[in-house]
Amino acid sequence: MATTRDTDLTDAELIRRSWTDPERFATLFDRHHRPIHRYVARRLGTQVADDLVGETFLIAFQRRDTYDLSYSHALPWLYSIATSLVARHRRDEERYLRALRRTGVDPLPEPIADQVTGRVVAQEQERRLAGALAGLSQGDRDVLLLVAWGDLSYEETAQALSVPVGTVRSRLHRARREVRKTLGGNHPLATSLEN
Repeated sequence: MATTRDTDLTDAELIRRSWTDPERFATLFDRHHRPIHRYVARRLGTQVADDLVGETFLIAFQRRDTYDLSYSHALPWLYSIATSLVARHRRDEERYLRALRRTGVDPLPEPIADQVTGRVVAQEQERRLAGALAGLSQGDRDVLLLVAWGDLSYEETAQALSVPVGTVRSRLHRARREVRKTLGGNHPLATSLEN
């Protein structure tokens, strides 16, 4: 049974302990379901995200005995699973980004004051950004969004996608260049894209 002390354990230790006490895996879900949900929702919409996050953690639970315990933080592993599931929904993602480009309606709910203010200022940029993202290759888009929306480091992104760090760097460079070009040198994610 999961205990309050589980919050003090690393992800790797929780996973290891879940091998004999499966309920401990719930703490891993509690820790990481929000960022995984945000990432998937921004790519495919909230409705699909609800299902894919559940599927992500189900797959993680089923594969927990294969987790590399040398990685104390499991978030890149979870993003890897989520990104693979997103790839299965690639056509849906591209349709979603085109619709976002046309309508400017973001799937993530926000407080009403933020929503009104943000929409007035950023609606056109969101449409252009969605168009820029839709124009990227799947690999470039995965890297860009794991770094920008998933807040992963280059190393964590490489781990999540099972590619070398150099590949992450080149894909990110190419994606940034394409987004800048599409947005005329300006983009709303400038700070997160540049880090």
